[in-house]
Amino acid sequence: MNPIAIIVISICVAGFLAFVVQRVVWAHRRQASTGREELVGKTAEVKIALDPKGMVLIKGERWTAISEKGRVKPGEEVIITKVDSLKLWVVKKE
Repeated sequence: MNPIAIIVISICVAGFLAFVVQRVVWAHRRQASTGREELVGKTAEVKIALDPKGMVLIKGERWTAISEKGRVKPGEEVIITKVDSLKLWVVKKE
């Protein structure tokens, strides 16, 4: 077999393997962004008035929410401070 062909094929295979290893390492280093922990600190939009209990929309999902400080009207934004089971504790965004 031609030595130049062997060198070219070896370089291509080594490049492909380097690419695959780099992607695997990158995938392992990425932080998972799911679950309750992700919601704390995020902004949600009020759909049903919080007085103190109501409904908010975050990432296309409706959640039951409880306002920590007073009434919040529909359309206003709130910040999630705590997740307790399937309820979000929120404060009005200033």
